[in-house]
Amino acid sequence: MPSLTTTAIVCAVRHHGEHGAIARLLTPDHGLLPGYVRGGRSRAMRPVLMPGNVVKADFRARTDEQLAGLTVELAHSRAPLHAEPLPAAAIDWSCALTAAALPEGTPYPALHQAFSGLLDAVEAAPAARGWAAALVRYELLLLAELGFGLDLTRCAALGGADDLAFVSPRSAAAVSRAGALGYEERLLPLPPFLLAGGAGDWAQIIDGLRLTGFFLERSILTERRSDVLAARERLVERLKRAVA
Repeated sequence: MPSLTTTAIVCAVRHHGEHGAIARLLTPDHGLLPGYVRGGRSRAMRPVLMPGNVVKADFRARTDEQLAGLTVELAHSRAPLHAEPLPAAAIDWSCALTAAALPEGTPYPALHQAFSGLLDAVEAAPAARGWAAALVRYELLLLAELGFGLDLTRCAALGGADDLAFVSPRSAAAVSRAGALGYEERLLPLPPFLLAGGAGDWAQIIDGLRLTGFFLERSILTERRSDVLAARERLVERLKRAVA
């Protein structure tokens, strides 16, 4: 990728050198891409390089192996949301997850579309109930796109697709109430909204976050627990307090 101009979502930024920054952006057609932004730590660039913002990005590199130089122009700012505790926590976590989980340079168009939709929902919804279910679905999609998808189509114990209510932490497959009889405490609750659609109530959403969180920690974030999962813990705790 010697050169590329595209819109992209800012997912992560870290300082590099005295004045620069390395930004990792999710693009529609090329996946997650890093680039060095000269002056990325300046007062002018800090509001642009905020997680969740949409930018017009111009990557330039001499070779495919070289870290590209990157210039960015703000296309859509979500900076005001960073002043609101719940939206800020949702953006921080979803951006951190995306940056940590995805390999660089691999296209994930479905994930880009879902991630963009999730951020739009966080921005537009008057309350967290309007985007929390979308976050659970985004996490499920990310697991599936990376090869760790859950099988929620039929009961792993008895077969059939009726009355699915749990997920096996071992096989990541759904289990019906009849199939789970006597083993309920060893299984993860399967929120009905993940099967029937809709937003679900708060108890279902918290169960959904518990479900996806288990598999994200086990399969995706195994080497990045302390820093990345801390953002998720902050989000879940804020959601629990908000609905208590």
